[in-house]
Amino acid sequence: MANSKLALLGGTPAIPGPLRGFQSMGEDEVAAASEVIRGGVLSAYIGAPGPGFMGGPKVQQFETEAAQYFGVKHAIAVNSWTSGLIAAVGAIGLEPGDEVITSPWTMAATATAILHWNGIPIFADIDLTTFNICPESVKKLITNKTKAIFAVDIFGQTADMASLREIATRHGLKLLCDTAQSPGAKTGGVYTGTLADIGGFSLNYHKHIHCGEGGVLVTNDDWLAKRLCLIRNHAEAVVRSDDPRELSNMLGFNFRMGEIEAAIASVQLRKLEGRILSRQRIAAELNQSLAGLTGLKTPKVADGATHVYYVYGMTLDTELVGVSRARLVDALRAEGVPALVVGYQNLHLLPLFRNKIAYGTKGFPWNSPYCTSDVTYGPGLCPTAEKLHNETFLGINICMNELPPEDVALIVDAFHKVWGQLDQLKA
Repeated sequence: MANSKLALLGGTPAIPGPLRGFQSMGEDEVAAASEVIRGGVLSAYIGAPGPGFMGGPKVQQFETEAAQYFGVKHAIAVNSWTSGLIAAVGAIGLEPGDEVITSPWTMAATATAILHWNGIPIFADIDLTTFNICPESVKKLITNKTKAIFAVDIFGQTADMASLREIATRHGLKLLCDTAQSPGAKTGGVYTGTLADIGGFSLNYHKHIHCGEGGVLVTNDDWLAKRLCLIRNHAEAVVRSDDPRELSNMLGFNFRMGEIEAAIASVQLRKLEGRILSRQRIAAELNQSLAGLTGLKTPKVADGATHVYYVYGMTLDTELVGVSRARLVDALRAEGVPALVVGYQNLHLLPLFRNKIAYGTKGFPWNSPYCTSDVTYGPGLCPTAEKLHNETFLGINICMNELPPEDVALIVDAFHKVWGQLDQLKA
């Protein structure tokens, strides 16, 4: 294969056609959804005091099953993980102008959830090998305005939660974790997401658990669980207290999951372990076969942790390779390699943050009496994240394809074919 002409230069692709996409739905999900439809109750929520405030039987069943699976006291289902992020930030009692330290390598909703409560996102740099938030960077950013650390378990393995917990405890901060991409991953034998004050998982179409749109929050804190449930379902119609602590951030939302989604999520939860094992098998095959390629580093799993591989994340030493990442990606795509992820995200470089315009056009909440820090965003703020995004990160979103061993072998052939003819790409 290495001696055949590169497809980018007119040769035949190493992968002859599209690889089979991942099919997450089966007859079990069809049966679960049909049962709900035949029952006629697609949502049983009532935004007022009473039994219906906690949702219908399928929602409550899924919450019970999720709490048992992840080993937590409380699991709270929501209609999207973005809703879950907003609820999590509100539940900890964020005041306008409070700062929350988070990662730039995440979906924008992690940071905009902070803005929803008029808080100020502060971006820490990330670890070069795990791509998760760097505790040493976090330490340098703590001020008297810091309220919380919002870790992100990017690509399928947990952040260094032990170090982050130590920092949070020392400074009296809340610790949140956006574990959208890592359900079922563990560190020290404990599920990711459960080591934070509030964690949780995304349930949308390309995640490990898929119910259409949805999310589930997890916590062991009774007070936070109560607040999450209130924010989810129009809290202002339920909270009768005059206690400011109970009323804070109780401008609630309709974040309610429907019965069909909950029924499907329950079925999908039972399939999670098998999917994790499948993706770990894919990653192991790729690790073994790609490890010797010049200038390519395969994923590093932190000591004592497991990885569930939402994305198989690699880094390139382009000086060793002698070819730019863009040229390599063009060659790999021409050979048929699917679902390549080139760079990822740098939230601190998005126009919303660089221009500090969120609510209206006057710069609120940054340009307000609540924000007393001189917060700036832009190039150079997170150099590791920026270099990874601009030059060195390359991933495969292995959640998008089935990837039986024969398909993994085709991907390996494509990589070896490209690496075997790097000189041709320099021409």
